[in-house]
Amino acid sequence: MRLHDFTALSFDCYGTLIDWETGLFTALAPLQSAAGRQAPRDEVLAEFARHEVAQQAETPAMLYPELLAQVHRRLARDWGVAPGEAAHLAFGRSVPDWPAFPDTPAALQYLKRHYKLVILSNVDRTSFAASNLRLGVSFDAICTAQDIGSYKPDPRNFHYLIDAVAKLGIDRGQILHTAQSLYHDHAPAKAQGLATAWIDRRDRKEGGGATLSPADRPAYDFRFVTLKEMADAHRALL
Repeated sequence: MRLHDFTALSFDCYGTLIDWETGLFTALAPLQSAAGRQAPRDEVLAEFARHEVAQQAETPAMLYPELLAQVHRRLARDWGVAPGEAAHLAFGRSVPDWPAFPDTPAALQYLKRHYKLVILSNVDRTSFAASNLRLGVSFDAICTAQDIGSYKPDPRNFHYLIDAVAKLGIDRGQILHTAQSLYHDHAPAKAQGLATAWIDRRDRKEGGGATLSPADRPAYDFRFVTLKEMADAHRALL
């Protein structure tokens, strides 16, 4: 199997293209300060991950800014503070502030010359539109949790992706799903018969950070530490 064997790259956005761990940790700093906490970054992110997954399971149709606000409320209860409704809503609206990884725009611009590019994201359309301004490319299809009515790793999200890419004239065998999260993306993508490329942004770090770690590590077909590394590998094959 080679990178040249595919026609479409489907991307998770947050954690893969956008540095959501930095964005989340920065946006949670006021709540940590109000609680008088100085917990390590990965500890905070793991607490967020636990609450986010639980909230997504409870309210799969909730729009992502509302879901983030609810996660903020849950964390506030855990940390023994009541910062007020404005703080919860501000966290929910923080997605546009989350930075892109520095290598993302140039790598996407290169890959755009060789593939159809598709987004499969656990956010809403408005939040993604703001992030898209940081990414530097136009995507051929955009699939959000708002469109689908559920959050990854629900199989429905991957069925929706496969159908969306089919409308571009591309079957599932020509899709390479490219993502950081083994839990949200690789395990369910493999269950749907998709090839996957792991962008291991947490290279050599313990734990899953802002995503849960699956009980069993799923298979993947390619592994790169950055998206630039993936683009360079494709360039080297030309």
